[in-house]
Amino acid sequence: MKQKAYAAAGVDIELGNKVKATLPQLLARTHRREVLGKVGGFGGLFALDVKKYREPILVSSVDGVGTKLKIAFAMDQHDTIGADLVNHCVNDIAVLGAEPLFFLDYLGTGKLEPHVFTEIIKGFARACAENNCALIGGETAQMAGFYQKGEYDLSGTIVGVVEKSKMLNGQKTVKRGDVVIGIASSGLHTNGYSLGRKIFFEQLKLKPTSRVPGLKGTIGQELLKEHLSYGPLVQALLKRFNSKFKIQNSKCPIKAFAHITGGGFVDNIPRVLPKSLDVVIRKGSWDMLPIFQIIEQKSGVPDEELYQVFNMGIGMVAIVAADQADGVLKFIRAQKHKAWLIGEVVKGKGEARVE
Repeated sequence: MKQKAYAAAGVDIELGNKVKATLPQLLARTHRREVLGKVGGFGGLFALDVKKYREPILVSSVDGVGTKLKIAFAMDQHDTIGADLVNHCVNDIAVLGAEPLFFLDYLGTGKLEPHVFTEIIKGFARACAENNCALIGGETAQMAGFYQKGEYDLSGTIVGVVEKSKMLNGQKTVKRGDVVIGIASSGLHTNGYSLGRKIFFEQLKLKPTSRVPGLKGTIGQELLKEHLSYGPLVQALLKRFNSKFKIQNSKCPIKAFAHITGGGFVDNIPRVLPKSLDVVIRKGSWDMLPIFQIIEQKSGVPDEELYQVFNMGIGMVAIVAADQADGVLKFIRAQKHKAWLIGEVVKGKGEARVE
């Protein structure tokens, strides 16, 4: 049978439809009772249960995975990238106290490779299920000649909800004398990869399959470690420590969270600070992961920049009342997350610094 003109031009609609036919079974585990209709319509449908809230506030975020994708291409491993994206988005809204409701994805590629598509979607589905977040739709675009062979791009949008009175606002609640708890990351998460790739593959002349003393797997495996989700942990912390307060205020044990992504400590923590206060992060106050020790020792990049580009082993920080710090630390560790007291809130002008 003669090949259709659009397929000959690089866009195979029939292949796309065949691959997408597997979506319902892949997404079944992400279903929530509020989801209406089926995946594949012009729009995803979600019936928010407004009876659960007095004043529901919808919280949304959109993001990508950045040049971490280059590692996935090199390793031909695509099952973690989808989870990276979901977890990153979950964390971004978790800092406001929001629980995720639903997620939408966008995948753009030159030629749709069925096994790659399936691995990515499996990653989306697994992470959405783990975060109790419905995957209700998305878009897959075949754009022949636009992407390099074997490459693609991803982005995702998340929508969550929080009760207005329970929404975290560190600019109103953080006080001088509060302390900063750092919660461990799994590695680089989804930021700093342009510099990380330059350090490992250009400067140190390594390959993704290279083994480096101090690391359990290859450098490629290390760089593909999944971005952790802190969403369930944040919800558990707020339920345990802040639930007895009708309105979030300076008397609450937990004042604020900051997701440590692009911009590191220096750019992310100020987002939740009053203009009259600073946060001081103490170097050496947590167990730094081997990957960051290697970067620190061999990159030649000044510490000041490293702590602004990378998370340096801390994926999320919580600002809490000093007299509650021990209880919060104990609770976080009981949830199987490593955590340390890494800094404090001092008089200043709304900045974060690492000393």
